[in-house]
Amino acid sequence: MVAPKVGAPIYLYLGIKKVLATGGFFPAADFRDHPVRKTHRWTASSRRNDAAITPMCDNHILADVTTVEPDGVRVRQAERADLLEIHRIEQAAFPQPWPFSALESYLGEAAFLVAERDGTDTVVAGYVIADAVPNHGTPLGHVKDLAVRPEARRKGVATALLKRAIRVLDSTGAGSVKLEVRADNDGAQTLYRRFGFEHRKTIPNYYSNGSDAHVMVRLL
Repeated sequence: MVAPKVGAPIYLYLGIKKVLATGGFFPAADFRDHPVRKTHRWTASSRRNDAAITPMCDNHILADVTTVEPDGVRVRQAERADLLEIHRIEQAAFPQPWPFSALESYLGEAAFLVAERDGTDTVVAGYVIADAVPNHGTPLGHVKDLAVRPEARRKGVATALLKRAIRVLDSTGAGSVKLEVRADNDGAQTLYRRFGFEHRKTIPNYYSNGSDAHVMVRLL
């Protein structure tokens, strides 16, 4: 859950995400954009519209690079071979997980990223899905989904993923990045504020359980 769509115990439940469970640092559903919606954001037509931007630089080159954070977290672009593990994390993290086909539809997006941790046999530790859409002439970045495997939480994975996703969105020429987070998810909001996100407005009954969402925005 930005639905920082930015887990179960740490509920990455990115309202920068998909973000309900209890316990942990913050719910996963709060790191994702997964409220009660009238349309499905993963439909082919909507995805084509969302991707209709002209990069100001070659952000695909940036996405193809594997970066290693100081805590040993490696971040790279998601590949088809990662989808099964990503789907398993998605199902464990969210009460209303995206279907496999929704995750698959984002393959190739520069900001569909996965993280791996040293000493874990390159098992996917977490992932983030973000993109940029036209917005009055300047692309707007949107963190839609962020989730971390339960045993990999509190180890810098979400931070590494969010950091890299913001860099990729910045490379598209986006002027700002938004995300939705549960209004009562103080832990996630603390993480987002560390990245410069600020609360802009509150949307009542945004999530399927009736929770409100805070829309947070960071200027690039």
